[in-house]
Amino acid sequence: MNNRSDSMAFTFKQFHIDDHNCGMPVSTDAVILGAWAPLTRAQNVLDIGAGSGLLSLMAAQRSAATITAIELDETAASACERNFKASNWGERLVIEECAIQDFAQQRLNTQIKFDHIICNPPYFKGGTQSKNQLRAKARHTDTLDFSCLIKAMTRLLAVDGTASLILPSQSMPCFLEELTQSELTMTRVMDIADSAAKKPHRHVFTLAHRQSLPHEPSNRVESSHFCIKESDGSYSQEMIGLITGFYLKY
Repeated sequence: MNNRSDSMAFTFKQFHIDDHNCGMPVSTDAVILGAWAPLTRAQNVLDIGAGSGLLSLMAAQRSAATITAIELDETAASACERNFKASNWGERLVIEECAIQDFAQQRLNTQIKFDHIICNPPYFKGGTQSKNQLRAKARHTDTLDFSCLIKAMTRLLAVDGTASLILPSQSMPCFLEELTQSELTMTRVMDIADSAAKKPHRHVFTLAHRQSLPHEPSNRVESSHFCIKESDGSYSQEMIGLITGFYLKY
């Protein structure tokens, strides 16, 4: 499945996504993030910029966690709520229609934290935007820049919690620069290439609070490489291993 510019229904093995009129439709990037994020011990998950709810539903399938989805756009939030109600995990899924900055501010003086945060954030800064306003909002940082996102995650992530994100290569330097000014640090990264013959174009990675890590001269980042397809265009074995619980054909 390629990153799609249109919106439509998509059926997975254990749930169905209707992303009609959502700014960010189901994509390979999101599926990789949703399948890769370390959720083994997660009990309380936050999905920032949930769109139609794909990452939340994948988290619900992979864990016993309670998942709170935050979505700013009314159309996407409505689709997300419908998808949640149609799933087998509706009692563990909650959608809140608001900006993550407001959500974080509302909980500033509470003890409510999340042991895992998952996010496929807006990443384009400036430049030509899609004529589809909803897609432009989902892909560009106009409503949620990296600084605001990192501040919100810092407030909402439990001291020993983990955040999982995905970004394209061109956005990583800007994000990492903002990250150095925060209390969070990268702990793990997987570089994603379309095939062995191509350079990585996406990166999934985890963040954690610096104070939760062992005191070392420099924090080590666990790194790995991942290819989506073989040279003949078929999915690689590592990709099949990642998506086998989700895609109908695998």
